[in-house]
Amino acid sequence: MTPVNLGIDVGGTKIAVGVVDQDGQVVARGAGPTPRTGGRAVLDAVAGLAAEVAAGLPVRAAGVGVPGVVDGGGTIVSATDTLPGWAGTEVRAGLGDRLGVPVAVDNDVRVMALGEAVLGAARAAEEALFVSVGTGIGGAFTLGGRPRRGPHGTAGELAHLLVPEAGDTACGCGRRDHLEAVASGPAIAAAYRRRTGGDLLPLTAVAERMRAGDPDARAAVTGAARLLGRTLAGVLSAMDADLVVIGGGVAGIGAAFLDPLAEALRAEVLPPLRAVPVVAAELGTDAPLVGAALLAGDVEAVAR
Repeated sequence: MTPVNLGIDVGGTKIAVGVVDQDGQVVARGAGPTPRTGGRAVLDAVAGLAAEVAAGLPVRAAGVGVPGVVDGGGTIVSATDTLPGWAGTEVRAGLGDRLGVPVAVDNDVRVMALGEAVLGAARAAEEALFVSVGTGIGGAFTLGGRPRRGPHGTAGELAHLLVPEAGDTACGCGRRDHLEAVASGPAIAAAYRRRTGGDLLPLTAVAERMRAGDPDARAAVTGAARLLGRTLAGVLSAMDADLVVIGGGVAGIGAAFLDPLAEALRAEVLPPLRAVPVVAAELGTDAPLVGAALLAGDVEAVAR
């Protein structure tokens, strides 16, 4: 039987595990809730789910995408409050002991970017900027198909970039007018509620209303897209890239989000960069698992 790698995605509410073959296809998968009782409980849940999904299969290595800032040893050094007790968790060592195979760990958005750089929308780009827009906002830079971590593991951390023109919007971190607070999925839903005075709806409902012709829904989506585009113009001007890839759940809205984003970016970016393509990610919801399995391939090669 051909050996396989595990791709693992640890989210704030859900853990997903996939068995990924040598062609980057997810051939078996499973998911379960993320415990909220500390890092040890999360690692136990990951190990239990992995044992179920990969039962009877020859697993070579596992790659894990996690929220938060990860140091070179696979330990969470900084995390939000969405996972209580997550900061300080030794993910690589803890899962290595539980799974009995080599384990590689990185930030979840960098893991998604790795998948897109190798097998997705950025596979032909030497340098790319990947941005995930969903419940939160994250970014990653890839060079030669590999994500850049930076000396402190924070390269691509876009969520808390200041967006002064946004007004006075509270961010989950306690400060105000950060990118995540004005351009993420929850930010779009909140903007729609402010415009209509109605109930807070999920992003899917706002998107449905937009497609049905609701001008307030379109304005909420377009406004967030433009703020994100203008902010990314500064990032792109500072870093330079061949391509900008937009992924995450909000990108699933499609052209109604991507077109105003690209328009705003091109209006603000340096002239030599106005032709840089802005495209949707290609791997969809499999990006975290595929990218994590590719990360596993790196550590498996080192372990041989």
